[in-house]
Amino acid sequence: MSRGTLVIDVEACKGCELCIDACPPSVLVMTDDQVNSRGHRYPRLLPGCIACTACTAICPDFVFQVYRYDQRADAR
Repeated sequence: MSRGTLVIDVEACKGCELCIDACPPSVLVMTDDQVNSRGHRYPRLLPGCIACTACTAICPDFVFQVYRYDQRADAR
């Protein structure tokens, strides 16, 4: 179950792939045939993001914005 989501600035990405290995649930994958305007492949988000922020911590170009979903205080 997803606990959050990402917004990826694909135009700022240089395709270093550091985020792919850093992602604990392995929900980031590099595009195969799509590139940004600078000719770099970029990550794509699959379902299952846990909003852990590992991608933001490792990305040298700050291409990720992580958003956590609100949880109800009385959820059991």
